[in-house]
Amino acid sequence: MNCPFCIPTQGALLYEDEKIRILIDSYPANKGHLLVVPKRHVEKLEDLREDEKFALLKGIEISIQNLKKLLNPDGFNIGINLGEAAGQTVPHLHIHIIPRYNGDSTFPRGGIRKAVINVEDENLSLKEKWIKNRLKEDEKKKLVELFRNI
Repeated sequence: MNCPFCIPTQGALLYEDEKIRILIDSYPANKGHLLVVPKRHVEKLEDLREDEKFALLKGIEISIQNLKKLLNPDGFNIGINLGEAAGQTVPHLHIHIIPRYNGDSTFPRGGIRKAVINVEDENLSLKEKWIKNRLKEDEKKKLVELFRNI
């Protein structure tokens, strides 16, 4: 199996314990976009064990805490794409933690509800956009340190 979440690149891995990994998203929708994934290869929400569900929620919490310390965002979108029809491209359950900043969108109202708007995601089609959204090396190093102190 060639799953990028089962065998993440060293540069993407921020945190790992016996149940979860926290990764830097390769195609960030915004600066600081992270993924919280179960360590065990699980494709469906209903296949998670109770201890994995708890660990994923804890992963969301520590991701938010560390992103607040480093980047001081004004809000967050947290979401899961379940199935190809919902936009899931990697068949391994993962939770998106997307920091939001005042002014990063002209029309932020509706947040996650805009997932069904029939418009291509400009973050994926405009390479310069997701490259711009990547953490700078010094920011990445600081974030790695924050996760090491857990």
